[in-house]
Order: sequence, then structure tokens, then C-alpha cells
Amino acid sequence: MFKQFTKYVFPSVLAMFISSLYVIVDGIFVGKGVGDLALGAVNLILPLSISFFGIATMFAVGGGTLISSNFGRNKINEGVLIFRQAFKFLIILSFFLSLIGVVFAEKIVIILGATQNMADMAATYLRYYTLFCIPNIIGIALNSFIRNDGNPKLAMLSTILGALTNVLLDYIFIFIFQWGIKGAAIATGLGQLITISVILFHFILKKGHLSFKNVTLDFGIIKEFVKIGFPSFFAEITFSMIIFCMNIVLVKIGGETGLAAFSIINYLTTNIYMILLGLAFGVQPLISYNLGAKNPKAMISYYKMTIITSVVINFTFWAVCYIFGMKIIQFFSQNTEIIRMAYSGLNIINVAFFLVGINLATTIYYQSIGNPASSNVICIMRSILFLPIILFVLSKFLGINGIWISMIISELLTLGASGYFFKINISTYNAVKSI
Repeated sequence: MFKQFTKYVFPSVLAMFISSLYVIVDGIFVGKGVGDLALGAVNLILPLSISFFGIATMFAVGGGTLISSNFGRNKINEGVLIFRQAFKFLIILSFFLSLIGVVFAEKIVIILGATQNMADMAATYLRYYTLFCIPNIIGIALNSFIRNDGNPKLAMLSTILGALTNVLLDYIFIFIFQWGIKGAAIATGLGQLITISVILFHFILKKGHLSFKNVTLDFGIIKEFVKIGFPSFFAEITFSMIIFCMNIVLVKIGGETGLAAFSIINYLTTNIYMILLGLAFGVQPLISYNLGAKNPKAMISYYKMTIITSVVINFTFWAVCYIFGMKIIQFFSQNTEIIRMAYSGLNIINVAFFLVGINLATTIYYQSIGNPASSNVICIMRSILFLPIILFVLSKFLGINGIWISMIISELLTLGASGYFFKINISTYNAVKSI
């Protein structure tokens, strides 16, 4: 079991780690090549880019769960049909999202809280970022699908090559071509095109069961995998709502300096979040396959391995940030106030990610066993029930430190409540019985 766990989880975690590194490098290039104001502008768009990521993972996890479960029951044709339905629907949806982002960029950034100084810059980034919505969303989804089709190594390779392309183009577009913030957005989109190009070899060389073929959309099937995958979308919306709420409060308390500091924090914590997400996504095919094979003990064991690995990863990340955080932040900005504010906030928020890792693993576990209702409740507790109230109360009494601390308390309350109301063992055995 541990060998299978590492076979699927290690490539997924490594791919997400490399992917998150290019996000950090992207931030360094933006900060050094365009300026602190540009960091704040990119941070304003972050909730929206996370939402797009959530849409991709909704279809990837929802479809992937059904695909692996059907493969576990030796129902290959049913699994392939689900893939084709998800792929076609995603292409149509991402096209319309791209159209909306390009046409209404100025209005969207105002809604997201852009100040007068950064509105034009934020709109430019959003317009070019959404121009590549189709490759961004399809690349993420296909990566997950081939992992469920037994090819985790190619999924890892495609992400790494896409990330390296992004970094190279970031440097060329920002420093050589002097394209400014739009260069960062274009580099991201072209990086995803490379990711898709590599993934296509899985289908061209017929490395698994999945294949492309035009199908008539069956909204009954779409509803089924959207229902299972919705918590993944909700989890990303939860994360984007957390950032959105913090952005709104930070603008009032810390102004553009506070927003720039939070942008640096987000660049760095995106690293750990993506790794934790890679961990949860990596183990999902194993859990779903064993659900189809009716092996509850294996499912629970994989969940426990995920939690233990999550804690180890978080401790390592926290230690690196605590020891080297000040030097790392200086790569983004030379403003002493921003550096001080970002370092303080980073070390507080990193404590919350110990809890985020557990809540995230639990959310995706419930999806993997076909219990999206429990996942949705966890997401509601994180973003709607606890965080907004705690955030606005603590920021009023503790100022900017209250903003950082609010995430810890919100995640802790979510962990306690989910552990009280939902029982992993009982839910697992009930899921197996229903197959």
C-alpha cells in the first residue's frame, strides 16, 4: 500500500511543488520587473484565478472519481464515456469564461476591490490571463484525468515542463520585451499550452483506456460528476473567498502597502497550498479505485497516510519560512515596511496551513468516496460560517495581526466541527455498502 501511495502521490506532489515554484518566480519577476503596485494588482486577480482552478478541479475530481470507481469495477466503457463528457463540457464552459473576462475586465477588477492606482494594471493582467482560459482549465483537468488513467509520471512531467516554460517566458516577456504585467499573464497561458502538448502523448500513444471522441452531451452524466466534484470547486472558492475577504479588510487597514505584503504572502503560501492539493489529488485515484473494489480498510489507510504526510510537509515549510523567510521576501520587494509586514504575517498564516492540510484532505476524501454533501459542509464552515465573522471582529480589535490570526481560528473551528459531525470510518463503510 505504501508503494502504491508513493507511486501516485509523489509525482502529484512534485508536480504541484514545481508548479507553485513558478508562481513564486512569477511574483519575483513581477515585483522586480514591474513594481510593488503590480504585486497588489496580481493579488486582486488571485481569487478569480483560483476560481478557474476550482472549475477545472471540479470536473477533474468529480469525473476522476467516477472514472476510477468504474475502472475498479471493470466498467471501462462507462469510465471512458464520463471522460469524454467532462472534456467536451469543459471546453465550452472555458470558452465563455474567457469571453467574459476579456470583455468585462475593467468592471470585474472594480468589483474585486481595485484601487484607482492599480485598476488599469489589474484589468490588463485579467484580460490577458483570461484570454488563455481554455488551455489553463483544460490543462489542469487533463492532468488529473491521465493520473486516474494510470499515468501519474506523465502528469508530473507535463506540469514541470509547463512550469519551466512559464519561468523562461516570464523573464523574456518582462525583462527583455518589457511587456510589463501582461507579459506575466501571457507566459502563464503559453506554459499551459506546453502542459497540454505533453499530456496529448498519453492519448496519441494509447497509454491508458481514455480516448477522445465527440459525444452528445448527456446532462444526466454531467450532473452526476458535477455533484461529486462540486466540493473541489467549492474548496477553491472557499480559498478565494478567504483571500477576497482579507483583501477588502487589508485595503482599509494597511492600504496598498498591506495589499502588496499580502500578495507576497500569497505567492509563498500558494506553494504549500498547491503541494497539499497535490497530495490530496494524488491519493484520490487510489481511494476511488478501492471504493469500486470494495476495500474500506485500504481507503481509510490511504487517508491516514495523507494526513501524516500533510503534517510533515507543513512542518518543513513552516521551518524554512521561519528561518529564511526574511531573505526570501526580499526577492519580491526592497520596501522595508512591506518586508516586515509580510514576514510577520507569513509566519502566523503558516500555522493555519497545518489545519488547512487536514481539512483539505478530508474534503477531497469525502468526494473520492462519493459523499460530496460532507465536503460541501466543510467548505461552508471554512469560508461562510466562520471566517468572515472572525476576520472582521479580530481585525477591528487587533488590526493587521487580527487578519493573519483569523485564518487559524477559522480552520481550527472547521476541523473540530467536521470531526464531531462526520466520522471517517462510518462514512467509508456506508459508501462501500452503497456500491
